[in-house]
Amino acid sequence: MRHLLALVILLAGAVNAGAQTQSAAPQPGQVLVSGTVPDEATKLAVLTRLRDIYGAAMVVDQISIGQVATPANWNSYVEKLITPDLKSISRGQLKIDGSTVSIKGEVGSEATRQKIGAGVTASLNPTYTVNNTLRVSAADQSVLDTTLANRIVEFESGKAELTQTGRAILDEMAAAMKKLNDRKIDVIGHTDSQGNKTTNQNLSQARADAVKAYLIGAGIKGELLSASGQGADRPVASNDSSDGRARNRRIEFRMAQ
Repeated sequence: MRHLLALVILLAGAVNAGAQTQSAAPQPGQVLVSGTVPDEATKLAVLTRLRDIYGAAMVVDQISIGQVATPANWNSYVEKLITPDLKSISRGQLKIDGSTVSIKGEVGSEATRQKIGAGVTASLNPTYTVNNTLRVSAADQSVLDTTLANRIVEFESGKAELTQTGRAILDEMAAAMKKLNDRKIDVIGHTDSQGNKTTNQNLSQARADAVKAYLIGAGIKGELLSASGQGADRPVASNDSSDGRARNRRIEFRMAQ
């Protein structure tokens, strides 16, 4: 007997790599987890880790329980692999097949690619094989990054209402997106760590939705945009200073394909 567990992360049109047939595609921002585990406790541990990171509503459970063989301490190694770093991956998949771990997808920078790969390897003992095929997003991503130019899309304090400055930046982003030949783009909202986690999650989603609506109004096709909120889970600066918190309250634009 052997074990096969596949996690499909933030993919539209994803395929369930842990089964014989295709799965329904998760919606943007969702995580689809499938495969066979030996018992209910293992299934619950995997789902709990994912729900803690992505939110319960964003995890699609397609795990089955069956008579499968697993390496020693396999359960604990799987839990160590499910970390917030996975949220840096778009169009990605983490596949754990016995003692073979494969990770693929797109990340925003070479530093992120190396960090995630090193983290996976460090979580496992030497008997595991790691196949890291993460890649840095291509040139179209740089169009978005250059246009945004590290600026923050501003909102009214504590609200999902864009300021005049925020709208001006989005006008520039819309112009840039029109040059990308109908490429799909993920609009991702982030907050700082102050306040309630659920409130931050909801605010980040509402702000991402507001940006999507504005871009549609600026002429971008709605089917090319997805909006998701990730709360305070992916800071780019320390939340210990006002400047750091301001940098963390941001909208991110990522190429979806």
